[in-house]
Amino acid sequence: MKSTFPQAKNPLILRYHRLMDAFAKSDDERDFYLDKVEGFLIYIDLDKGIEELEALDKELQANKSRYGLLPKMTFYEIKKFMEGFIHEKVYDIDTKEKLLDMISQKEARENFLEFIYDHLSELEKWQLYYQERSRIRIIEWLRSQQVDGPFQNNWFVFEEDLDLNKSVVEKVKRNQFETKVPKDVQQVRDILSAKARTYYQHEATHPKAKRGRPPKQVVKVEMEPQVSVDIYTQVPSVCRAFLYIPDITSAASVTFSSKFESEEHLLSTLRGNPRLAVNEKLEALSARLDSLRSLSTRLAGSEKPFGVDKGPRPFTPSFKAKFKDTTSVEVLPEAQAPKIESAIGGILAKKRGRPRKEDAVPEEFAGQPRRRFAIKKVTQITKPKKGK
Repeated sequence: MKSTFPQAKNPLILRYHRLMDAFAKSDDERDFYLDKVEGFLIYIDLDKGIEELEALDKELQANKSRYGLLPKMTFYEIKKFMEGFIHEKVYDIDTKEKLLDMISQKEARENFLEFIYDHLSELEKWQLYYQERSRIRIIEWLRSQQVDGPFQNNWFVFEEDLDLNKSVVEKVKRNQFETKVPKDVQQVRDILSAKARTYYQHEATHPKAKRGRPPKQVVKVEMEPQVSVDIYTQVPSVCRAFLYIPDITSAASVTFSSKFESEEHLLSTLRGNPRLAVNEKLEALSARLDSLRSLSTRLAGSEKPFGVDKGPRPFTPSFKAKFKDTTSVEVLPEAQAPKIESAIGGILAKKRGRPRKEDAVPEEFAGQPRRRFAIKKVTQITKPKKGK
C-alpha cells in the first residue's frame, strides 16, 4: 500500500456479520471491495448513474492497493459447503440421502435452503456450521491481504468478538488516525492489538474439535447485541454513494444464497413453508369466528324492531343436555316392586339339557343321626405289694 495513504494507529475494527453477508452475495453480477485504510465496504450497485460508476471505476483503478476485491464463491466451494454439512451434521439416513440427491441437481443451493428451512431440527445446526466455516474463509482472506505499517500482521479485529462498551469503541474510531490520544483510548488500542494477534494463530483457522462431556444445558439469555455506529473519515467523495452499511447483527440474518436479500425474503419465497401455512390457517379461523359472532348478535337483536321482548329466539345455541333440571325419584314398596326374574321369565326360553350349577336349587343340609354308645366297665389292674 502506498505510504501516501493515512495509516491507522490501531487495528481496524471490522463487522464480521457484514463481511459474511458480502461474501455470500458476491457473484458474477455483484462486486464488493474492502478498504484497507479504514475498513469500510463498497458495493458496486449497477443501478447507479453512469457518471457515478465511471468515477468509482477510476478511483478503484488508481488505488488498486487500497481496495481488496472480495472473492466469489465457485460452484465447487458451494457444493463443498453443503456436502460438509451433510456428512458432519446430518445424522438421519433418509434426510442425508435426500440432501445428497438434491445438491446434485439444478439450483442446488436454493433447493438446499428450502429443505433446511422446512426442517427446523436441521436449521439451527446449519446456521452454526455455516457461521463457523464462513469465519475461517473470511480470516484466511483477510490474512492474505498485506498492508504496510506497524499492524501488518495484526491489522484487523472483529467487533463482535470485543467485550467493550460501544461508546468506547466509537471513541477509538474517531481517534483512529491520531497519534496523541487520551489514556483510556490508548488502553483500548493495546487490547485491540492483543486481540488482533489471535486471528493469526493456527487455532483461528483450524479450531479444535470439542471433546469430553458436553456442558450442562443452561437457559440462554438472549441479549440485544450492542454495535457501534459506523464512523468513517477517510472515504473518498466518489465512494460515498456506494458504501455498504447494512444493519446486520446476527448470523441468522445472513443467507447462504445471493438470490435472497435477507432471511425474511427467503421465508416469504419458500414453497409450503409450515410457519406461513399455520399463520394463514389461524387468520382464516379467526375471520370465521368473527363472522359467526356478528351473525349471532344480529339474530339475537332481531326481536327488538318488531317489539317482541319475550318469545322463542330464532337461534339459541344449546349448551345443556335435553333433560329436566329437577328430577323426582319414586320409591315403590317392596311388595309392589317387580322382580327381574318375573319380568324376563316369560320372554326367555328355558334351555334344554342339564341345568348349570348356578341355576340348580340348593339342597337343604341334613346332618347324619348320631350313633348311641355305652361305657364299658373294666377291672382295675393292681400291682402286688413288695415283700410278698
